[in-house]
Amino acid sequence: MKNVATKMTMPSFDYMEKGADNSQKVAVLNSSYDISIRYARIPQAKDGEVRVKIKWVGICGSDLEAYRGTRSPEFISTPARLGHEVAGVIDQVGPNVRGLKVGDQVTCRYVWGAFAEYIVCRPFNIKVLPPEFPLEAISLIEILPGIIHAAELGEIDQTKNVLIMGQGVSGLILTQVVSLYSPRNLVVTDLFDKNLRLAKKYGATHTYKISSEDTSTLDILGKDFPDGFDVVIPCLLEGDGMVDALDCCSSGAKIVMYGCIGVCNTPFDFFKLHRKRAEIYSTEPRRDIDMRRFFQEGLQLVVDGIVDTNEIIDQRIPLSEIDKAFAIRNRANSDVIHVLVDCER
Repeated sequence: MKNVATKMTMPSFDYMEKGADNSQKVAVLNSSYDISIRYARIPQAKDGEVRVKIKWVGICGSDLEAYRGTRSPEFISTPARLGHEVAGVIDQVGPNVRGLKVGDQVTCRYVWGAFAEYIVCRPFNIKVLPPEFPLEAISLIEILPGIIHAAELGEIDQTKNVLIMGQGVSGLILTQVVSLYSPRNLVVTDLFDKNLRLAKKYGATHTYKISSEDTSTLDILGKDFPDGFDVVIPCLLEGDGMVDALDCCSSGAKIVMYGCIGVCNTPFDFFKLHRKRAEIYSTEPRRDIDMRRFFQEGLQLVVDGIVDTNEIIDQRIPLSEIDKAFAIRNRANSDVIHVLVDCER
């Protein structure tokens, strides 16, 4: 069997009646825009596994796309269990696990179905946080491996003009990380003034407000940056943003797809890509050792106070109101940046 990098896995649907012994609340996406609470068996940590009692789970853009039904069926089909930005505490350790113990505060990666009260996973999926570190600030550490990898793929340094399209949850974390690479200019765009103010605080040299999702980015930035950008990182949900990203590329540029990994319904001009000598990169680490290394680096940036994962949290909603949490996160023309689901309330 070929050895491939670890991927995200979906937990089982071992449903139970409400109030049954050894049952827990779990959120289930039944179909587009229909997410509700069901009850499932509380999993037990098996050989080489730990169980995490979940406190906070963030609603990621990938969760939102699944909720909207804009992800292709090969990515996700319904019913599905969502949620992967985890902050919790280990409450059970299975046999043959070393270095992890009951009571450790942790974040997880490559786990799905975390809109629940408990999940089980392997030590590979876990990073331990200091006991005094606030749990609210932990869940977003999960996105940092992909963000650090994006900056590395862009080969960002003092000679590069960098454009980050979108300053939502990931965009604001990405702005903080990319600023540490000292680009010549760090230009960001977004629909909302609030997000752009935070981006400026986090290290953006130029901020531009985009009037609508259909606005051409180059129409807004072209006067100041007529030659385009050396590195373009779209942090948008739908794949159509790749067309706009390509227009923003200079000759020999790199498009690093942190976002825009949904379905692209607009024709993409590959001849334009060819003429510009541009390159496209995806950001998920290709080897398990890379994921673990970037996971540690990201954790350290947050623990050391270099990257802020707490200031962008706007709403905290209990798991029992998961439908409300997704409705708020999905609301158009809203300045809500990040919603945390409280799995203990």
